[in-house]
Amino acid sequence: MRREIPLILGAGPAGCAAAIALARAGAKPIVIEKTRETGDALCGGFLSWQSLRQLETLGIVGLKAHPITQVRIMSGKRIVTAQLPAPAVGVSRHCLDTAMQRVALSAGAALERGVTVRSHADGVVHTEGQTFTPDALFLAVGKHEVRGLSRPKPDGDAPLGLRIRIAPHPALRQMLHHTIELHLFAGGYAGLLLQEDGSANLCMALRKSRLTEAEGNPAMLLHELALAHPLLGERLAFLAEGTPTDAIGAVPYGWRALETVPGIFRLGDQAAVIPSLAGEGMGIAIASGTLAARAFLSGGAAAAPAFQRELAARTRLPVAMAGFLWRQAERPTVVRLALPLLNALPALAGFAARMTRIGD
Repeated sequence: MRREIPLILGAGPAGCAAAIALARAGAKPIVIEKTRETGDALCGGFLSWQSLRQLETLGIVGLKAHPITQVRIMSGKRIVTAQLPAPAVGVSRHCLDTAMQRVALSAGAALERGVTVRSHADGVVHTEGQTFTPDALFLAVGKHEVRGLSRPKPDGDAPLGLRIRIAPHPALRQMLHHTIELHLFAGGYAGLLLQEDGSANLCMALRKSRLTEAEGNPAMLLHELALAHPLLGERLAFLAEGTPTDAIGAVPYGWRALETVPGIFRLGDQAAVIPSLAGEGMGIAIASGTLAARAFLSGGAAAAPAFQRELAARTRLPVAMAGFLWRQAERPTVVRLALPLLNALPALAGFAARMTRIGD
């Protein structure tokens, strides 16, 4: 049995942000990560202007990424384009996680890979081969669950996430130059942007029933969407046959952790799950990791409940606004009425973008 102070579960943006801040203050955190090599987690890949500032504070500078200055909202044949409040970027999780892990290690954090956490009970973290008894546990495992610390499962027609990477193509690169696209359709939406290597990241959130109607076949679902939505179909035409689809089910969009117990700091998607059309999932992850580290450094393990309440308060408005926009985006009648309004008043899109940020 090992006693580690503090212990961080997960080496993604939330876990690394906490590790960097803790290590720089001399806390010597240990991060345990189930993957042996840094992969490319299912993620929209959007980093806002505020997230970029937070990363700079953590020492993440010169990140290779695709610049984004505008959002293009599309439904059927309708298109609305609006400027973002400030420049953002598209970046793969492989690129971001690698950069953040490198800085965390340089700051003095330890990273143990290939360690799968099985459960947590009575203050003990159980992995496949050993146990830990940390005074402070930072839960940063993204959308995955740890038995004993699981989030509630969504009821009814639960949303799920799909991600497809489209190989680089000159025409697609020109189409998405400096732009993030949101394609709206009944029962879901898709976000599309370029990442640092020129490939396009298509990340979809949709109701389980939409995939069920396509016989559970993502390729059939994409074919049906391409036929029904010609503009999305133009983008999907660049998708090579047999391209794999990453998926995650029962995503509890809108959930927030309102409380915790001393010694357990919930970060990122384990603290607040914002609908992905807002593009603020990584922003919440980075901010929560930094805030949790500050709380621990000032008040120790006992500071966890106060930290969780503060984070819940900070994420209340962004998550609520993103949830409202998500529900409206799923309704074709509302979208038909809303897009002409957005076309006449494109500043509304910028306002929505600002209202769905967690803030500094």
